[in-house]
Amino acid sequence: MFGCLNIIRIFAKSNGYYCNKEYYFKGMKFYNRENEKKVLGEMLMQSKREARMTVLMGRRRIGKTELSQRCGDDIVLYFFVGKKAETLLCQDYVREIREKLDAPILGKPTSFSEVFKFVLQLSESRSFTLIIDEFQNFLKINPSIFSDIQRDWDLHKRTSHLNLIISGSVFTLMTKIFEDKEEPLFGRANEMITLEPFTTDVLKQILEDFNPNYTSEDLLALYSITGGVPWYVTLLLDKGKTDKEKMLTALTEENSPFISEGKNILIEEFGTDYVTYFSILTCIASGMKTRSEIENELHNYNIGPYLVKLETYYKVITKSLPIFAKENSKKVRYQLNDCFLIFWFRFFYKYQALVENKALKALGEIIQRDYSGVSGFMMERYFMKKFQEERRFVIGKWWDRKGENEIDLIVVDPIQKEAWMYELKKQGYRYKENEFKEKVNNVLEQTPELRKMTIHLGSLSLDDM
Repeated sequence: MFGCLNIIRIFAKSNGYYCNKEYYFKGMKFYNRENEKKVLGEMLMQSKREARMTVLMGRRRIGKTELSQRCGDDIVLYFFVGKKAETLLCQDYVREIREKLDAPILGKPTSFSEVFKFVLQLSESRSFTLIIDEFQNFLKINPSIFSDIQRDWDLHKRTSHLNLIISGSVFTLMTKIFEDKEEPLFGRANEMITLEPFTTDVLKQILEDFNPNYTSEDLLALYSITGGVPWYVTLLLDKGKTDKEKMLTALTEENSPFISEGKNILIEEFGTDYVTYFSILTCIASGMKTRSEIENELHNYNIGPYLVKLETYYKVITKSLPIFAKENSKKVRYQLNDCFLIFWFRFFYKYQALVENKALKALGEIIQRDYSGVSGFMMERYFMKKFQEERRFVIGKWWDRKGENEIDLIVVDPIQKEAWMYELKKQGYRYKENEFKEKVNNVLEQTPELRKMTIHLGSLSLDDM
């Protein structure tokens, strides 16, 4: 049926398909930030000649503060932008300056502009690092601070030796502050770093360090719950939750930080519309992939603008199409980008009545009961991420209009003109090669781009993780 196409049966693990990269780095349990630390080190060296500004962005709990503290400088000022009056913040910052630099400040500054200008002038005679954390909070405290920073930075940066590191966790606001041409700080940052979760290799290394006898089920549970976000990984492993059962149980323990975490992350992003956004995300996390499915569930046929914002502005969801489908295809599906948020909306928000009534034991039983359904989908995401991390493949899925015929994972090497089609089964023995070939025949009939490639068929299971 495929003409000159060469169909080869493969198993990714047995032929050594995945490259083995070294991702563990020395330090006090500090993993996978070597490239970022290198950039920070370069900025520190350059600041000895002239002031430098680095912006760290990323979701909450991704490790921005920990990374910034490891910039390599001996003297580091740390300004946290809490949600309180500007005059009170200035008192905190003055204490930090006095303690770290032993520098007297005349008077009692009441504006951040006064403090920042003093720091810049002080750094003309001595070099040091200033970290400003949760920088986006200035927007609510006093938006004119951004213009003040721009003015003083432009005036003093050439004579200053300040290594300025700015971090923020509300991605939409940080992007606006530094990437919107209309904003005063546009173009001022010398480097912008967006921190990502741990890679699959790093997650495996960390789990092995804590539990040398871990199973693939343990690894899948760690990935499903945390998505590789460092703070969540630490919450589990540092408390000895190193296997699947202990991890799942930890979620609903009394005072578990996981219970309110999703709301804490997103409510500031979404503002007063958060109920509508949360309802949509709950539907997607529960397996509703199309707009019509979500609309039918919510009895709301005006969710289009919300989906657009979730995708393009908040970047919480992704709109996906079958591999090689045209942009105007109607086979659109939606998915959440963040593993932890999938887990949180699927269980904690969906069953918020149990949370509010402190019926955590009942919620824990639901998680144990329904986890297997979620973990199958998470295993699919794990393998997609693993291939994406090699940065040389086009990764996708394929499904027909009715959703009846589907290929779990397609990996394309556009240079070598090869494509690997995988069926994912948690237990490898459930893979039926002849049945899978029939699905592949259907795909190739409808996807001419794939007919031009050498096609490899195979399966991936827990054993391949």
